[in-house]
Amino acid sequence: MRRGAAPRSENADRFYYREEQVFEKPFDWNQLKRLGAFLVPYLRYVILAGIAMLGVTVTRLAVPWLMAQAIDTALESEVRFTRWTQWLEPYARTDRLFILVGAMLAVYLVNWLANYAQIRLTSWVGQRALYDLRTKIFAHVQSLSMRFFDTRPAGSILVRVTNDVNSLQDLFTNGIISALQDVLTLVGIILIMMSMHLKLSVVIFAFLPLMMVTTVRLRTRVRHGWQRVRIQRSRLTAHLAEAIQGVRVTQAFSQQEPNKDFFADMNVEVRKTWMDTIRLNAWFNPIVEIMGALGTAVVYWYGTRILQGGGITVGVLVAFVTYVGQFWEPILRLTQLYGNVLVAMASSERIFEYLDTKPTVPEKPDAQPLPPIRGEVELDNVTFAYEEGRTALRGVSLKVNPGETVALVGHTGAGKTSIINLLSRFYDVNEGAVRIDGVDVRDVTLESLRRQIAVVLQDTFIFSGTIMDNIRYGRLDATDEEVIAAAKAVRAHDFIMRLPHGYQTEVRERGSRLSMGERQLISFARALLADPRILVLDEATASIDTQTELLIQEALAELLKGRTSFVIAHRLSTIREADKIVVLDHGQIVEMGTHEELMARRGVYYNLIQAQFKFFEAG
Repeated sequence: MRRGAAPRSENADRFYYREEQVFEKPFDWNQLKRLGAFLVPYLRYVILAGIAMLGVTVTRLAVPWLMAQAIDTALESEVRFTRWTQWLEPYARTDRLFILVGAMLAVYLVNWLANYAQIRLTSWVGQRALYDLRTKIFAHVQSLSMRFFDTRPAGSILVRVTNDVNSLQDLFTNGIISALQDVLTLVGIILIMMSMHLKLSVVIFAFLPLMMVTTVRLRTRVRHGWQRVRIQRSRLTAHLAEAIQGVRVTQAFSQQEPNKDFFADMNVEVRKTWMDTIRLNAWFNPIVEIMGALGTAVVYWYGTRILQGGGITVGVLVAFVTYVGQFWEPILRLTQLYGNVLVAMASSERIFEYLDTKPTVPEKPDAQPLPPIRGEVELDNVTFAYEEGRTALRGVSLKVNPGETVALVGHTGAGKTSIINLLSRFYDVNEGAVRIDGVDVRDVTLESLRRQIAVVLQDTFIFSGTIMDNIRYGRLDATDEEVIAAAKAVRAHDFIMRLPHGYQTEVRERGSRLSMGERQLISFARALLADPRILVLDEATASIDTQTELLIQEALAELLKGRTSFVIAHRLSTIREADKIVVLDHGQIVEMGTHEELMARRGVYYNLIQAQFKFFEAG
């Protein structure tokens, strides 16, 4: 590992490869059909866009043909009337010329209108489909169980909802319509050129294999180059985000220079790959243009000889050359579109992987809403493991009466957080049952269960927005007066009013402008506003000043009043005031009782308290 580089585990490297390097997948009709399902609600507009596309294609193909008729008419060449132009034969040359020029202007106008309609319709449909897809994946991710989030970095989830969805934009916006347009254009040009002069057409078609091989190979190399740029830029961004988050540690250990050097090395790699790709891309258009010019030159040379022999007219030759110029464009676009489709296949596979993920804590089909509860909680011989082979709780049985406060005590990894997770049914037990008022939590709807349980986590999360909005998150229909009353009850009102705009003060994500104690008080107000019958509290371990400590103790007393409460306790004052102390060790309840009872036993609890006293004395 380079100096200044943040350590990265082998698992993280595998994650980077899986998330960042798998950019293309083979063409998959099933995935394309699943993506197409997002266009079905807007089928009427897709059809209208298809009609507009036909208008663009037909008018574009008509222009060179009309131009040929006009040139031959102007030069008094022999005009070969077809069944489409027989109606012009009775007109004089000048009149025919005016009619043809007028027809060309009309075709240009129709082309412009059809093109405008196509762009508007395809953009509207594409953005609607993307909106639906984003909404669906966001709603689905929110419905997934905690195990899903515990096993995936937040960054990978963010990539799925944003970057992977955005990578489908071209496919949704104009991919399908453009592909049809290019195919129809190619077929139309081929048929028109063959009807004009078969031998000249064969000459042009002879260049097609060489053009296809060259463009596909070069386009593939350019596409892979941009993929390498994206990989390196993603890693650069990840390192930058990590460096910003850990800037205090960097400065504390004076690692600014090594960190800067490591960032510079990554930046150089990005620049080098970018420039290599730019140089490769710079060759693409000139090569295509040279090959197109070579084909055009051959057409002029061979066409002139045919013209001298009277085989074609000047107008037909000019129109033929124009069609040759148009011939290469759809081919190039189709090769590029195919590459985009392969990228879209990889993105859609990652998106559908999430959409196909089922919650590990599902609701039963016959689940009933949990009626208003008294707050009796029972854990009946509960065994639970986050993953196979790592049991977090073994045969835990516990009964808590309504209104009791239970302090959960134990070393890290003893199983305290596991009990909290099972109460809110973030996870399901492997054996046994969790009951509230005698009802198994697996038999009721998740929403009705969680509406009657409030969770206050140790790492208090503050959302971007106002203080008022953050407290109201506990109950969105609460009035301003109810929010303020909750803040007053938990002693948060005074510090809020000292902020620049009081309750309307904007706070950043995670509440970086607020102290640890202030964030705790806001989370208490949020929980109190929800007015739960059961409160789950993971007490913060961070050191705070004495005055804030007193405020928090008063707020906590108000919050716990009259509620069944489970507290992962770290403060001795909270532990002492609990109705029941549950001591956990290696996933089992080893002691239970009041503070005085457990201290008298001189067991595990006694040793934990003595260790805490020694820690504070040493501090």
